[in-house]
Amino acid sequence: MTGAGSQSPASADQWWKSAVVYQIYPRSFADSNSDGVGDIRGITARLDYLVKLGVDVLWLSPVYPSPQADHGYDISDYQDIDPLFGSLEDLDTLLHAAHQRGMRLIMDLVVNHTSDQHPWFVESRSGTTSPRRDWYWWRPPRYGMQPGAPGAEPTNWSSIFSGSAWQLDDDSSEYYLHLFSRKQPDLNWENAEVRHAVYAMMRWWLDRGIDGFRMDVINLISKNPSLPDGHHLPHQPYADGSEHYVCGPRIHDFLREMRHNVFADRPGKYLTVGEMPGVTVDEGRLFTDPARGEVDMVFQFEHVQLDQGDTKWDYVGLDLRDLKASFGRWQAGLAEVGWNSLYWNNHDQPRVVSRYGDDGRYRVASAKMLATVLHLHRGTPYIFQGEELGMTNGPFETLDEFRDIESLNQYAEMT
Repeated sequence: MTGAGSQSPASADQWWKSAVVYQIYPRSFADSNSDGVGDIRGITARLDYLVKLGVDVLWLSPVYPSPQADHGYDISDYQDIDPLFGSLEDLDTLLHAAHQRGMRLIMDLVVNHTSDQHPWFVESRSGTTSPRRDWYWWRPPRYGMQPGAPGAEPTNWSSIFSGSAWQLDDDSSEYYLHLFSRKQPDLNWENAEVRHAVYAMMRWWLDRGIDGFRMDVINLISKNPSLPDGHHLPHQPYADGSEHYVCGPRIHDFLREMRHNVFADRPGKYLTVGEMPGVTVDEGRLFTDPARGEVDMVFQFEHVQLDQGDTKWDYVGLDLRDLKASFGRWQAGLAEVGWNSLYWNNHDQPRVVSRYGDDGRYRVASAKMLATVLHLHRGTPYIFQGEELGMTNGPFETLDEFRDIESLNQYAEMT
């Protein structure tokens, strides 16, 4: 792997324009102690392999303490390491070893929601007068309805993981919002204390030596405070409320405030990439315009949704012309302002060789062709572990073999 395609040389404060990022899913990358789970020491032991590949930046999927309801994206402590993966000392060792080899390391930042076992939520849930009650989105049932009654939820929004986006708390008879799992309550970014607690945590990690953040579903952090109902989905019990939280009313304000509070006194050293479901080219230009001071680049989903119908489970096949048009839109749209991230695979996507290529007789040719397409576009390539090997989808045969909260929930809802 070499650089980021045919593009202008990167300035010192935009070093990431000529970098290749390699995503590591720690659980399945390298197991140093033979307990069946990959860990941080295993990553450190494989750094020379990554150097030989030409990797400039490592992105670690979450390694924080977590009940693992959503593979670590439900975080119960932002400033520690889950013993499953090692310790803070192991992370420090990895950082030092990566920096010695000229590589940088970025962490996953998951601050749209926490685990329901995070101390912030435990305190918020302790009572309606808790000082942290407003750190999350708590609401009473609809006027005139009993808590728990069908349709009593504060809004009709569907969770992205299926079912209602609201969970009843029996002790207070109020509901809390969770756009994802009920084990992942959403933080209320309208509360300035929440924002500044997040910024303090980010500064703590930067002080420790990390080189930036991949920001999980960061464009969902701003909700319309009035929480209006959404549009009902055909044949679905709940509604699509995304117009009220995807790139919500204060998202640009929040990201600019984050940049000012966390990075203003650290110019030119860090990488910020925002995962942004539903983002458009025009919005991408705003988010990545250096003059606006928000994020360096975004992960958009347009090109990995082209083979899907109304839902990701409705497979309609890929028209190559649509793929070319999608890449072209983003390349042209961000050519003069902003910057593209480039990816085929990650922890949320199927292996591209199986998806857009041929994982049988032409596996190697397909993998090389897809890599060539990716690396010769203008932008920063993100490679998911195993992609360099032309890795294919796993040979799952029954639903029992899956351990994915989104897939299992949505399958159950469909059936």
